[in-house]
Amino acid sequence: MKKTFIMIGIIVLILIILGGIGTSYFKPDKNIVLNFIKENPEKASIKLIRNDSLIVEKNPDKMMPLASTLKIIIAIEYAEQAAKGLIDPNEPIPLSELDNYYVPNTDGGAQQNWLIKVKDKIDAKKIALREIVKGMIAFSSNANTEWLCKKLGLQNINHQLASLEIQNHSEIYYIVSALFIGKEVFPQLKDEELEVALRNLTIAEYRKATLDIHDKLEQDSTYKKEIGERGLNLEKIWSDNLPSSTVKEYVEIMHKINSRTYFSKETHSYLDEVMEFPLDDPTNGQWFHHLGMKGGSTAFVLTKALYATDKEENTTELSYFINDLNFIENRRLQMSMNEFESGILTNEEFREQLKNELSLQR
Repeated sequence: MKKTFIMIGIIVLILIILGGIGTSYFKPDKNIVLNFIKENPEKASIKLIRNDSLIVEKNPDKMMPLASTLKIIIAIEYAEQAAKGLIDPNEPIPLSELDNYYVPNTDGGAQQNWLIKVKDKIDAKKIALREIVKGMIAFSSNANTEWLCKKLGLQNINHQLASLEIQNHSEIYYIVSALFIGKEVFPQLKDEELEVALRNLTIAEYRKATLDIHDKLEQDSTYKKEIGERGLNLEKIWSDNLPSSTVKEYVEIMHKINSRTYFSKETHSYLDEVMEFPLDDPTNGQWFHHLGMKGGSTAFVLTKALYATDKEENTTELSYFINDLNFIENRRLQMSMNEFESGILTNEEFREQLKNELSLQR
């Protein structure tokens, strides 16, 4: 009995030690992101502009999957259409239309969290268009994104890329619909055969399939109930095929917004209320006149683009993309991204550290 108690004690002690090590390993630290970018140049890119001066640039032209950071383009298209009177931001939209594109357990709880947040703004099971756009950015709702792509028009959204003078950006398509490509195109295949078949699809075939799937999601409420084969290997294909761009392009987009001169005042009136949701936090409001951002993630990808103008009129534009992460890397980096960005925005010493450790060499 005594030996049993001793063994139990040893096991408990080991668990406590391991728990302590784990807590320390995942403790938020801005240097975790910095060190990963520095030590994994094949997986990461970053560009940082401060007061119109280049501070850091690493792999600026490397094309990488954007994940939800691409939603910035959709937000800009919304603001432009609203400013021109092409859409009414206060148009009441039935929640059932959004639900057509909601696929449970694929968005990290974004849709449900958004609906809880806006419950007081729902009237007769409808919500204003502007709230849908806010939900796409602040909560990263994929269902809202899919609906907005139809509402605004995919062609218009992709034309916005040209209007913004973006040269390196792949075509934006229905990313929720892409979850069903295996089921739709290769219904008889499973496991490795399905993986091979999906990887052999051209990107043109892949995008075309999403158009057909989107129509089915819109018209048939039962279609989404069976998503088909899933697994990390198939999710990796979905992640790899997401629209991609470069940190150089997204820093330039951030600069266009932050300059307050590229877009009209009317466009900014709609864009700011969507992009600058961080200012809802009074603490941020004490530091910044303007602070807007959008991040994205998959099991393999972390991306972020942000702009800021602080109370001393310092301007910052930052974009960093990371790809091909494993689970531990992804989790550890996610937990430190806020510290990393806060350090860049508020800590001159950390900006100097970045400049020194991430040379301007490409």
